[in-house]
Amino acid sequence: MSHPTTLPPQGLTPTNEQILRHLRRSNAVAQRAVSLGHHPFGAVLVGPDQETVLLEQCNIDTVNHAESTLARVAATNFTPEFLWGCTLYTAVEPCCMCAGTAYWANIGRVVFGMTEAQLLEATGSHAENPTMSVASRYVFDHCQKPVELIGPVPEIAAETVAMQQAFWAQR
Repeated sequence: MSHPTTLPPQGLTPTNEQILRHLRRSNAVAQRAVSLGHHPFGAVLVGPDQETVLLEQCNIDTVNHAESTLARVAATNFTPEFLWGCTLYTAVEPCCMCAGTAYWANIGRVVFGMTEAQLLEATGSHAENPTMSVASRYVFDHCQKPVELIGPVPEIAAETVAMQQAFWAQR
């Protein structure tokens, strides 16, 4: 697929330490979602410097996932050029809705900890969380802009799986 050559710089490449720190922050945001009565998903938007946290978003409901809501808010508060240099961090791989929304918001990089398949293993066939077997890589591979996707990140996957299992076992 050909990509436009007029895209702005994508921002600094995150270090492993930054990736782990921001993914752990997304898990903390997911825990906040639980305290508000929502499912355990959280997203964090970090600026091009890989340090500045611009937005955090809890999961709200089945059509207002943390990542898609964050992407919509980001698109109304920052220019597309700036967002292309930003990174969306989420401990659980974005579903196809969230990956698509990040794409349309012009967020240039997405980092996730555990895969959608690992989420299904952790939650089982739970009626409140009917996962979709559409990898975010598939979504981004079919886009005209080259969104960078980093994940899964094994160092964070185990703690994210444990959080998901603990939550869904009580539902």
